[in-house]
Order: sequence, then structure tokens, then C-alpha cells
Amino acid sequence: MLTCGRYLSSAATTTSSLSPLRTLTCSFFRRHPLRFLSAATATAVEPDTRGGGGGAGGGATTPQWKASIDFKWIRDNRDAVATNILNRNSVANLDVVLQLYDQYLALQKEVERLRAERNAVANKMKGKLDPSVRQALVDEGKNLKESLIVLEENLVQLTDKLQLEAQSIPNTTHPDVPVGDEENSVIRKEVGSQRNFNFTIKDHIQLGKDLDLFDFDAASEVSGSKFYYLKNEAVLLEMALVNWAIAEVSKKGFTPLITPEIVRSSVVERCGFQPRAQNTQVYSIDGSDQCLIGTAEIPVGGIHMNSILPDSDLPIKYVAYSHCFRTEAGAAGAATRGLYRVHQFSKVEMFILCRPEESDKYHEELITIEEDLYATLGLHFKTLDMATGDLGAPAYRKYDIEAWMPGLERYGEISSASNCTDYQSRRLGIRFRPAPSEPPSATNPKKGKGGSSGPTQFVHTLNATAVAVPRLIISILENFQQVDGTVVIPEPLRPYMGGLGVLSHKTK
Repeated sequence: MLTCGRYLSSAATTTSSLSPLRTLTCSFFRRHPLRFLSAATATAVEPDTRGGGGGAGGGATTPQWKASIDFKWIRDNRDAVATNILNRNSVANLDVVLQLYDQYLALQKEVERLRAERNAVANKMKGKLDPSVRQALVDEGKNLKESLIVLEENLVQLTDKLQLEAQSIPNTTHPDVPVGDEENSVIRKEVGSQRNFNFTIKDHIQLGKDLDLFDFDAASEVSGSKFYYLKNEAVLLEMALVNWAIAEVSKKGFTPLITPEIVRSSVVERCGFQPRAQNTQVYSIDGSDQCLIGTAEIPVGGIHMNSILPDSDLPIKYVAYSHCFRTEAGAAGAATRGLYRVHQFSKVEMFILCRPEESDKYHEELITIEEDLYATLGLHFKTLDMATGDLGAPAYRKYDIEAWMPGLERYGEISSASNCTDYQSRRLGIRFRPAPSEPPSATNPKKGKGGSSGPTQFVHTLNATAVAVPRLIISILENFQQVDGTVVIPEPLRPYMGGLGVLSHKTK
């Protein structure tokens, strides 16, 4: 399934529909989210949707950045972590991670022992010594130094291997998420009903041809398959959808953005995606470390990279417009025809950075905004709480919205909303400094508990699609077509189309 708010497809291997450990695991994760050390220098880790790390790209052995992963916590809770990996169809190899961690601990202990011996030898050399004694100490120190050089290099290599393996471990999962593959997803809400047509309906491809709205043939000659020209009123419709969505979402306190559409590969990786993996959805630019974005989530997530935000700035809400580019590797069949699955499209994306305890609340806010937008357009749709097997690695929980597309004779995804908790912020290095629990003492502001804000924490990030333009054009054309072949424009969009209310046949 294409996820409008995510970057990679959710194709996965099979898994059992239910796990006997689900209740235990879910309740455990509610109390104990997968933790990462809050080191001031912590940057990023990069797992793919299904696993397979590699912060430096496919086949790399040295990560370009590292996460402060709490390996001790993972080891102490290996059963719960293993069940989460299984439920999410991840290819992460927990056994290898833990084996490498044990090797790391043993080697680190040996390095520390030799360092202590070296320091002890150095201390013995202070003051006046017999020349033979001093020479013996010099020789011993030299041998210790040479041994340390080898062991420290081995420790660096082992640390890199451990990081790259651990980068495949997906985010933890909300305890209420259904376990299983996509078909196990649960309907959260349904709005409207399928329209009863008293005439033979057309799909959006035929409607676009009859109303002179698209040109797939010319685009195929110019750019290749899965590209298109929008023409005439279709251009106005795209602009109307974008401007309407930005205007409506901005009313909710979101700051409008237009983002860069080329970003560094490392930023893509830090958000949890693999730009150079096999069957990637990402277009990489040869001879550079840059990629075309598949969603504005990526450049928006990078705005506050490697920063510490004041508590008073949270939540930070953005609504971002961009073009999006996806390879759609492996996509084929009738379901991909026309505008449904294309290589380039326009999208309006919502993104929130917030305190950890507030991310569930803002996830509800995002999905409610989406539902209100599509209900206002008069669409029939259902909201799904997506099962574990359909979650990308960053998502703690994800809702999808699927609208009825009568010409295609099926529901099609038009949006999603994901709570990624601190999965992305740990990699992007986005933290905040909590406000003091109490105001400083008026008599002595420097003493006492008042005024102490404590250590920094990672923010939680969330993303959701307000408008994925091609999918909404399909929905509008197919649902609001009339017996004479015209299409009625939903009323909220008309002010953004110069008052145009109907898409009509062109007169020659």
C-alpha cells in the first residue's frame, strides 16, 4: 500500500495474524518505550521500513552518524523487543545485535583494563628512578600502547557493526495497534456512503480525456511512464486543493512552508528511510550525496536538526507544500493506472514537534483535521488503524484514510497520519529543554530545586498528509461526475477556482 505521508512502500513478508504474546508485549511497551541514551552528542540511526540499516548507504560498514541506543535495555527486555520485531515483519536480527553487544562489553572491559595499566605505569615513572627500572617501565608502557592501539581499533570496528545492526530495529508499537498484516487493520471511523449512480460511470482517466484535463501520452513521450500533464481546469483544481488545504490548516496554528525538494541523503536516512537500498522509492542523484524528496516530511524534519529547543517553543506545527518524487519500484497492475500511482505529484504535509507526553493527543488532532477536510469536500471515506505489519519502521501508530473511488470500483488511500514518537528525533538530534517544574525562589533564585529544568529530552515528531493532489483529483472527478459527463466542484474549492462550479466539455 502506498502511504501518502510515508516514504517507502509497506510491502512485507508474511506474518501470523495474531501473536499469543501480544497482550504481554503491548502492555509492557506502554510502560517501557524502547529507550535510547540521551547523550548530548547523539545524532542518528537509520533503519528502513522493514529493517536493514546502513547510515552510510547500502553495503556500508561505517555509519555516518550514531544513535545513543540503550543496548542494556534491549538486552534486558529481549523477549518484548523480539515480539515487536516479529509483529512488524522487520528483518532486524536481534540475536546478532545482542551477540555484538556482548562482544563489545568484553572488549571495552579489556580496553579499560589496559588503559588503567598504562596509567599506572605512567604514574610509576614520576620522580627519580634507577635507569634500569625506568627503562623497564618505558618498555612496558610501549607494549601497552601498542596493544591498546590494536584493541581500540577493534573496538571502533565492533561499535560500527553494532550500530549498523541495531539500526534495523523498528520503533515500538502503540498497545492498541492491531497485530497482523494490512487486512487486520481496524476501521476507526466511516464518513458518508457510496453514491448511487443512475447512469454508467466513468473512471478519472476517461473523464480527464473527455474534459481535456490530462495528457498521459505526451508525458510518456517526454518523461516516461507514470508522468502526466495537467491541463485547463485540472491546473486550477490542483492549485485550489493546495491553497485551500494550506488556508484551512493554517487556521489551526500551523506555520506554512515551501520546502527544498532536494535534500542530503543523510537527512533522508535520519528520518528512517534508505535512499540507496534495493527497490527504494527514493530518486538519488548520481555523483552526489543528494536525493529528491518523496514527502515534505523529510525537509521539514531537518529544519531543527541537531538543535535543542526551548520548552516554550513546543509544540511546533508546520504545514508544508512540495512536489514529491517516487520511483514506485515494483508498482504494476490496473490499480496503478492514471493518476493513482505516479512518479511526481504535489502534496501538502502537516508536521508537528511536541513534548513526549503530548504526541498521542496531537496524533488525534492530525487525523481529525484530515477527516474534517475530506468530510467538507463531501467524500465518502473510512479511517483505518493500521496493523503492525503495515507500519513503517518510524511509526509508533499510523492511521490511513481511504476514499471511495467509484470509477476504480474500490477504496484508495488518500492520506495517512503517523506518530513517530522519538524515533526520528533521536536520529535528527532534535531535543528540548524542559521548563523548570517550579519558579526560582524570589529570595535566592540560584538555590533550591526551583529553576532546575533537568536533562534535555528528545521531542516527538508526527506527520500527516493534508492533500495528496492526484488522489484527491481522482476522488473528486469520480464521485461528483454527472450524467452529462460534467463534474461538479465541491463548494469549498470554488473560491480558489475563480468561482468555477462545474468542469464542462470544451467548445470548439
